[in-house]
Amino acid sequence: MAVFPFTAIVAQDELKLALELVAIDPAIGGVLVFGDRGTGKSTAVRALAQLLPHIRLVEGCRYNRDPDGEPGCVEGCPCGGKKRPRAVEAPVPVVDLPLGATEDRVVGALDLEAALTRGERVFSPGLLARANRGFLYIDEVNLLPDHLVDLLLDVAASGENVVEREGIGIRHPARFVLIGSGNPEEGELRPQLLDRFGLSLDVKTPEDIPTRVEVVKRRAAFERSPKAFTDKWAAKERALTSRLKQSRARLAEVTTPDTVLERAAILCKSLGTDGLRGELTLVRAARAAASLAGETVVSDVHLRKVATLALRHRLRRNPLDESASSTRVERALEQVFAA
Repeated sequence: MAVFPFTAIVAQDELKLALELVAIDPAIGGVLVFGDRGTGKSTAVRALAQLLPHIRLVEGCRYNRDPDGEPGCVEGCPCGGKKRPRAVEAPVPVVDLPLGATEDRVVGALDLEAALTRGERVFSPGLLARANRGFLYIDEVNLLPDHLVDLLLDVAASGENVVEREGIGIRHPARFVLIGSGNPEEGELRPQLLDRFGLSLDVKTPEDIPTRVEVVKRRAAFERSPKAFTDKWAAKERALTSRLKQSRARLAEVTTPDTVLERAAILCKSLGTDGLRGELTLVRAARAAASLAGETVVSDVHLRKVATLALRHRLRRNPLDESASSTRVERALEQVFAA
């Protein structure tokens, strides 16, 4: 099935930047996208996954095990947990978590067919196993049931899924980039889950006519001939793939001067963000932005570029200031950098 090219998405620059940053450094903690329907949120996520270099995994492994990692796997996995397995390359997984998904479908459960036909207790992995080393995409994340929110919080914090079902105890890696989207008019996100997302942004329907016309033209061209359209954008797609790959490799060389760390701390303090997760995420995102720009030293330019993305969802409500969170961050930026 053809995927709409990432580089062909019209406008939505903030969304594309956020996804590129977490692709460079998954430790940033995922992306939360609120806004209008039909603005390219899910299209951008799937398109980004197509851009990323294929990952190496153990052939036949249900948990996307890295062949260069620790040997062994979950009992019953077709890969057998071999020490010298056969490695294959595959696209980065993108897994949708449906709104009505049950807990068993998400975490995994007993394989009923094996239990009934052969009398064996075999674990059937869930969506978290499929998403390991990839992306877990949750549309309408603000409507997710509380028990699944709690479950995702635990897994996101530990990078591991632990399942106890019908006498079976299973533990497997579940490290993924969490991407959530939703409409704020349909309900707010629980603060505990909101804080787990590294970056947050609001996506708006384009207001200017030329942009809206260009969106329709490109979508129509893609639907008319997906291959011809993707071929047209192939060079730009390859260039961005190369850029992301180089940025990932360069990330370890990027340094953050104390002056930048101090500005990050002052900014978070002036905004009243809780804890230190704001500073940590802000600095990680600035490092990824520097690497994306081909630089090895984080500067104020990179800090300012990612500050709104990293901090807008961490602000306390201020009854004396009804300004939008983005406006409050931008105002704080002007004050901090003017000092």
